[in-house]
Amino acid sequence: MKCKDFMIGLGLGITIGYFLKDQLKTTYISSNKALNIVKKAFKERGTIDGSWIFTNVEQYKKNGISYDIYKTGISRTVDDSAEQYETIVDAKTGTILEVNKV
Repeated sequence: MKCKDFMIGLGLGITIGYFLKDQLKTTYISSNKALNIVKKAFKERGTIDGSWIFTNVEQYKKNGISYDIYKTGISRTVDDSAEQYETIVDAKTGTILEVNKV
């Protein structure tokens, strides 16, 4: 009887795991959506000349908290001077975590 109970439990575990696998996956916003969020934020302060994004999700740690992030960049001209910014965007929520002028 113990072998039968084990096999039933194993079967139930596999079945439940199969149906829950999609819910257990980490979901990210698309890299295109992340870039559009950054571009929208920068457009509020002026025009944008160019932009880029690394489409691979990376690990990033800030204030002891780990994030899955996209790195993006924006270039613009302000007062006839070129400015470039690198931004860090949370890949799960689209929140801009950091902006650095380079």
